Amino acid sequence: MPALLEQVENLVKAKFTDMEGSHDWFHIDRVRKNALLIQQTEGGDALVIELAALLHDYSDHKYNGGDFDKGYHEVLDLLTQLQCPAPIALKVAQIVQVVSYKGAGVADQATILEGKIVRDADRLDAIGAVGIARAFSYGGSKHRALYNPAISPTLHQSKEAYAQDKGHTINHFYEKLLLLKDRMETSTAKQIAAQRHTYMETFLAQFMQEWNP
Repeated sequence: MPALLEQVENLVKAKFTDMEGSHDWFHIDRVRKNALLIQQTEGGDALVIELAALLHDYSDHKYNGGDFDKGYHEVLDLLTQLQCPAPIALKVAQIVQVVSYKGAGVADQATILEGKIVRDADRLDAIGAVGIARAFSYGGSKHRALYNPAISPTLHQSKEAYAQDKGHTINHFYEKLLLLKDRMETSTAKQIAAQRHTYMETFLAQFMQEWNP
């Protein structure tokens, strides 16, 4: 369905082009590329995967007032308006609902293979060099400190606690980014994540060395 994909891509690009760097159109496009790369090895419905990757942040809780379920409804409504077949629209909306990380102590929701692929693809973009850049871009957009040694990381036990946390950016590595390697579900993503994880560890060691000369 190239026409449907083109319509969705154009709508998403228009909506996200002016977003700050951590969640802009380029992030979404990287997630799509990651997801399609994973799909080549892991399988799954490429159309469902690409649509879900394009729409995974369509109504992100970080930008919609904290509503974790709004994305499901908005994506389902959008795809219905675009005359996407109902079974595909439902699968995509259900994937969008479970992609977001919701805290260190919150288990990932079960999902189909296509959902695992999109979730892994999104998490790959949160780690490594690009993940580091995105973390500081988002922190800066929220006027958060780079680091405050007086404030320790929190392993949030609920999605509400995670969403309400306003800690400094270095804490975000320990509260989320360093945990993602072990939460990848596909073999392909696990292989990619290993190198990116090591890069983050190297960065943090260098950061602390420079912070405390």
